[in-house]
Amino acid sequence: MSCGNPFAGEPPQPQADPNARKVFCVKFQKEMPGLDEPPFDSPLGQRIYEQVSAEAWKLWGEYCKMVLNEYRLNPANRQDQELILKHMEEYFFGEGSAFPPGYVPPRSKG
Repeated sequence: MSCGNPFAGEPPQPQADPNARKVFCVKFQKEMPGLDEPPFDSPLGQRIYEQVSAEAWKLWGEYCKMVLNEYRLNPANRQDQELILKHMEEYFFGEGSAFPPGYVPPRSKG
């Protein structure tokens, strides 16, 4: 199970092509490269595809790991999947979901 799709498969990877499809990212509040495809087949997946940048999606993966650990969630459990989706929706579209102005994401340790 990946944090991107609690039901199956791997999340779409960020695009490297600078001419790639752009979205106005709800997290960064600016136009950025989007995902190659919706992360999963649902209205929430479509909304993420249309309004979340590939970079913000990548940051969700890190945040989701924290949610899984803090709440001791089992991604194979249907109730836990629903909780992950609620956290995902709140992370991207909830009150105060955008990063503060001037936010710079932490550099990868890899």
